[in-house]
Amino acid sequence: MTDAVNIGKEHPEIYKAQLALDKTVSESAMAAGLDALLIELVKIRISQLNGCAFCLRMHTRDALAKGESTDRLAVLPAWWESQYFSDTEKAALALAEQATELGVPEQRTWADGSLTTEQQSALTWLAVVMNGWNRIAIMSHYPVGP
Repeated sequence: MTDAVNIGKEHPEIYKAQLALDKTVSESAMAAGLDALLIELVKIRISQLNGCAFCLRMHTRDALAKGESTDRLAVLPAWWESQYFSDTEKAALALAEQATELGVPEQRTWADGSLTTEQQSALTWLAVVMNGWNRIAIMSHYPVGP
């Protein structure tokens, strides 16, 4: 028995469906008025919560390439305690965390009017897909090295 199975290689048709869903969700997020940096921040924060080194490295690099600052990335794990993030970004990060952790009772700290209903929906789908990617990478033991 092996330690890990690369589930994307084992079932490539499902992996391709995940890729297609990811593309549709990203397009919907942009159409809802969410900027590319915010989308990367959400992906990074979800990956931090899930402990996915592969996705953290990939989306941190993507965020830096899109102009994100190292200061904001450094404080992202404690975003609520910093003054680096706008109300919209804070609401988006809170919603992404709730969709990732599914805490009970439901915490709706993000529902402060900073996000439209279209943005709320797009961010929830973004979190659903990113959580899926994290689980694919973690369960497949994607290599992450220098």
